[in-house]
Amino acid sequence: MANVLAINTKNEKAKIDRNVYGHFAEHLGRCIYEGIWVGEDSDIPNVRGIRSDVVQALKNINIPLIRWPGGCFADEYHWKDGIGPKENRAEMINTHWGGVVENNHFGTHEFFDFCEQIGAEPYICGNVGSGTVQEMSEWVEYITFGGKSPMAELRRKNGRDEPWKMKYWGVGNENWNCGGRMTAEHYADLYNTYNLYSRDYGDNVLYRIACGPRGANYHWTDVMMRKCGMYMDGLALHYYSRLKDTQLQFVQSDGNIMYKRNPVRLDFSATEFDKTEWDMAMRATMFMEELIKKHSAIMDKYDPEKKVSLVIDEWGTWFSVEPGTNPGFLYQQNTLRDALVAGLHFNMFNNNADRIRMTNIAQTINVLQAIILTEGSKMILTPTYHVYDMYKGHMDATQLDFTLLSDDYEADGKVFKKVTASVSRGTDGKVNISLCNMDPENGAKVQCVLDELPAGATIAGTILTSDAMNTHNTFDQPEAIKPKSFTDFTVNGEQMSINLPSKSVTLITIG
Repeated sequence: MANVLAINTKNEKAKIDRNVYGHFAEHLGRCIYEGIWVGEDSDIPNVRGIRSDVVQALKNINIPLIRWPGGCFADEYHWKDGIGPKENRAEMINTHWGGVVENNHFGTHEFFDFCEQIGAEPYICGNVGSGTVQEMSEWVEYITFGGKSPMAELRRKNGRDEPWKMKYWGVGNENWNCGGRMTAEHYADLYNTYNLYSRDYGDNVLYRIACGPRGANYHWTDVMMRKCGMYMDGLALHYYSRLKDTQLQFVQSDGNIMYKRNPVRLDFSATEFDKTEWDMAMRATMFMEELIKKHSAIMDKYDPEKKVSLVIDEWGTWFSVEPGTNPGFLYQQNTLRDALVAGLHFNMFNNNADRIRMTNIAQTINVLQAIILTEGSKMILTPTYHVYDMYKGHMDATQLDFTLLSDDYEADGKVFKKVTASVSRGTDGKVNISLCNMDPENGAKVQCVLDELPAGATIAGTILTSDAMNTHNTFDQPEAIKPKSFTDFTVNGEQMSINLPSKSVTLITIG
């Protein structure tokens, strides 16, 4: 079968929210400390303790939003420990991630400073698991209230007179596991209470995001939409592309749906793998398509107008940590395989823009599928970073209607489309065509047919690929893999013939 992409540029669909390209930074390993925060006295160039090279790299890809302080860390984080003079801040043990001492030098003020430096909106996840309704309520007041109140006066005492603007507010994280091991029914009741006391002050209106399910826990989605759908703006799904992850096993217990963890193999290298493990990663990634379809169907039952967003605020690859590193720090390298995983996800997210309005890769720096890795004063950009750069034209773009016929590709015993795509018209009027060929061994010729191709239109291509599946950047070779100009296409009238190499992420821009 031929690979054919037919694009109807006149049929516009949903807007692709820029927050689909959001990020996540948790107090985990070297994500915050060293990755973002080095302190004012560091020899690493910084502005008020926030490292400048990272800020510039994130600005270059127009990072729209960042989620903080977790993750599992969020539900043991008490925000008052992270304000005031740093020498007076309470230290704590990060029990989730490596058992290291957290000195709380990066807190609320530092996070908002970081967001302002990179030009991103803040998305804060509040503590439901070990916190109180009062604690969450007071944090919102501290951040957003501009009048006279105890929390506003405390903020002023700590050097910030005017309130910050904050739209995105998460009420707990993974409350089915590290956030409290709750049933959906119990969390739904707590959500309604915690959410009620997270007030809107002045013209600051919160976009309230509830803890959603892990993977295929469709019962959780049903309960949350039925009991809380009218009180939320987003429901957060978490799913990682793990190899041989059997997910959670859901079991009935006294009328409630509980879970128990099945053994999960994490002894898969991020850099040393063969085609079998490549295919396992592709299959794990494409399972996201099924999750989106089934969770969206449940949401449609209660919310046919799609007012509530499906927020996928943790996703990405999860392999073994790099040899010799703290296993609790989740530090892994990032190869061309990760780039394909990112591109495949973005095509799925873009094509479901009517329901998916935010996603957050895990995580931005030095953790899991990071876009940036640091080592002391050194910094490298990963292949995943370059995919973000290649897809940034889809931010706030309008999804265009298309039909894709693709050859089959069998990955780990399941058949998928060998080529996936997403198409949009950007805010600059240009048409963005993003293509992923997941086959690591064979190229794909794609016949692209447009309903119109203006005379004299400029067509440009960019590609990310390499000869080896595991090509990655190192601190000794920081540019072993990066995007290059792509010209292997021909134009005949309103048709393009595109020759995609194996294992490639490609962008064609028409404008």
